Amino acid sequence: MAMLYLDTVMKLALGLGALLIVTRVLGKKEMGQFTPFDFIYALVLGALLEESLYDEKVSLWQMLFGVAVWGVLIYIVEVIVAKNSHLRKFLKGTTARIIKDGELNLEKMKKNHLEMETLRTMLRQQGIFSLKEVRDLYLEPSGTISVKKHPSAEPPTAEKLQLEIDDEAPSILLIDEGRIEEDMVELIGKSKNWLLKELEKEGYPDIGRIVYAEWSKTEGFYVKTYD
Repeated sequence: MAMLYLDTVMKLALGLGALLIVTRVLGKKEMGQFTPFDFIYALVLGALLEESLYDEKVSLWQMLFGVAVWGVLIYIVEVIVAKNSHLRKFLKGTTARIIKDGELNLEKMKKNHLEMETLRTMLRQQGIFSLKEVRDLYLEPSGTISVKKHPSAEPPTAEKLQLEIDDEAPSILLIDEGRIEEDMVELIGKSKNWLLKELEKEGYPDIGRIVYAEWSKTEGFYVKTYD
């Protein structure tokens, strides 16, 4: 009996250590940044530990082996996904622009199974109580929303101060560590050739030198290179 309790303690201690190592290797993420894919691999890791605790036939080394194999598999998938935009889009999803320039896209709401009251609840959680305040709204792969208000709705509002402010479109990440974010390029209705030509005009013919490049409709490009 004592050996059974000792085995349970060892499984818990070593299992916890193994899970912490795996999650550290796979990278830091807040719960709000978890995609459905991230949730699945975290769920399976927890299930591996749980199964080993209540099944005496599963030895301590079998548990650690299972956690290690699962961690390696997920790490390989993460590496492949980082290099393949199409696979990343399939596994982790893409950002959906639900509101553009104040116009609500009902088709994209239905496609993402987002109800109006759910959207309004998410907005209220960000201190926004009317859709008329929203210029652009993005539904992120994690299920959270990112919002850009109309300039007149930002505190202190230009409307109250009687100031005329030029509208500013949101910036979009188009290059990340030398790689073109193809889904983001599609999101703004542009092509890869357009991006390459525009960057060349800006003095960046080699995208491999670019750490990141942002673009907005009103402000244009903002580029940082490894140099």
